Amino acid sequence: MNYGDMKSHFNELLNRSDITSALTTRFIDQGIARVQRSLRIPAMEIQMVYDIQNTTTAIIVPNNFIETIDLYHSKGTVLNRISMSRMQQFKQEGKTGTPLYYTREQADFHVYPYPSSGTLTLNYYGEFEPFTSDSTETTMSHIASDLIIYAALTYAATYYLDEREALFEQKFTTLINELQLQADDQEMNGGTQVLGSAYTYED
Repeated sequence: MNYGDMKSHFNELLNRSDITSALTTRFIDQGIARVQRSLRIPAMEIQMVYDIQNTTTAIIVPNNFIETIDLYHSKGTVLNRISMSRMQQFKQEGKTGTPLYYTREQADFHVYPYPSSGTLTLNYYGEFEPFTSDSTETTMSHIASDLIIYAALTYAATYYLDEREALFEQKFTTLINELQLQADDQEMNGGTQVLGSAYTYED
């Protein structure tokens, strides 16, 4: 379902004569933000590859980053996340080599020891693709348009003091639980999990 169709269906379900296009857009955006905070499924998985060409102490966190899945070096080492205080202790030693640890500080992932070659691969959950026009259809609007719409309806119901708020909330909860359960089952049982991560970027 594209963005325009989603807004139309949202308005049909809300069924209010005083809804404006600006409010419809706001509620849809709020619904998307809520889904992003709660959902963790393969369609949200993104991969960023960092090419290390000289001694590197940190890599940049992607702009659309939500949550880390894993971070590993091309030598096969999966980095363990540690606290910033522990990282600061390691930094006093200043060792170079295959990285074993990482921690996040604002817009950077600090790594240690400091690599000087190879690649670092970050797998993470990222934000949904943005809608650029009413004809835009994203991965999430294709597989979970109903979830986004009912998330938006919960915000609209709060705004209008609509008595259907509990009904909208219950439908949203049912839909997000179904989608998350499906993703979790794939994770446990294999199957089509490999198809989930559709985006790969290189630094």
